[in-house]
Amino acid sequence: MKQEYLIEQLLPGMYVAEVVNQIGKLKIKTQGLVRSQTAISALAKQGVTAVLVDLSKSKIKQPSTPSKKTEKINQEATVKSVSFEQEINTASNLYQQAKSIQNTAFSHFKSGYTLDVEQHHALADNLIDSVFRNQDALACVTRMRDKDQYLMEHSINVAILMTIFAKHLGIDKDIIHNLTTGAMLLDLGMISLNDKILTKSSALTDAEIEKIQMHVPLGVNVLSKSKRLNQISLDLVATHHERLDGSGYPNQLSNEQLNQYSRMIAIVDSYDAITAQRSYQKAKTPINAYKELQKQAGTKLDTSLVAEFIKCMGLHPVGTLVQMKSNKLGIVIKSNKQNPLSPVVNIFYSVNNKSHIEPRIIDLASAKVTDEIERSVKPEDFKIDMLRFFKQVLLN
Repeated sequence: MKQEYLIEQLLPGMYVAEVVNQIGKLKIKTQGLVRSQTAISALAKQGVTAVLVDLSKSKIKQPSTPSKKTEKINQEATVKSVSFEQEINTASNLYQQAKSIQNTAFSHFKSGYTLDVEQHHALADNLIDSVFRNQDALACVTRMRDKDQYLMEHSINVAILMTIFAKHLGIDKDIIHNLTTGAMLLDLGMISLNDKILTKSSALTDAEIEKIQMHVPLGVNVLSKSKRLNQISLDLVATHHERLDGSGYPNQLSNEQLNQYSRMIAIVDSYDAITAQRSYQKAKTPINAYKELQKQAGTKLDTSLVAEFIKCMGLHPVGTLVQMKSNKLGIVIKSNKQNPLSPVVNIFYSVNNKSHIEPRIIDLASAKVTDEIERSVKPEDFKIDMLRFFKQVLLN
């Protein structure tokens, strides 16, 4: 009997039949009994992320492998669910803490200091717990952007969205921790670049594009020296700009060279970048971002994972500004998995009067509610300060 295992799940005494997933161009072909933890570490260093184990030839008892459904139930049972209102303040405080930790990490990287990822590990645990208590709260916080802090907020947002996506897919919580940690460190190498390139509003030259792409190996080089960073986290940093058709960078990896986590991070990273206001690009609404992802599905991005990501986030993601048929604006504060068109919305602005109104929460799934969402809109189109609204209305 053969079964696939991640490199982190491999144990001494298991018989490896073949390598099924590997990061890097050099293909590793190995077969045989794993005799020590050192041998496992050697495989990981060579970029091996998953192997096929022949349990009939292994010299240990078959490890129990829970089904995805059971695994997901067990994960969610360890953290008690709470309401959006109960979690939103904690989520907001966690986000501010994340910005502080990122600021320190960026500063240390720029100064040439050794990076201590202990704080990122602790933060990852807290973010994961918050997502499992109520994922809508942190999802909402990711939409409250400060246009002048894109680089810092982008990596935090990607970490949060990656956590939500991994939870949706029923991935083991220990692996989610490594994915969350790695996502927070994706753009560390960007700190080495000239600010003029990062803030340039016109098209980049070929030389500038080449410098931008160097942020991946720069980040990997520094992070690879950390003994406390798991291989999954490091692989995430190394491959987040790789694409299935080989058009990505820095190593033009493709298809089977990219495992599930690399395919996931490509989607999440792209989505957050598309929905952000940047020096050279206007922010797009989540629905338009979905359209961009779907255009790339099957070529650059994994088709099934793009579909799962959209399903996970919902048609109108939490934190999205929407215009109602009543010509009022509201912010989505709770998703509705059964009926994506009918989330819970906090109405706070009259388009007709061009003024704020007394905030009112409505559940569009309620039979008593006749209003409905007409479209998602951008705050700047109505001169809405979402950060101000978030602090004054949503936070207690």
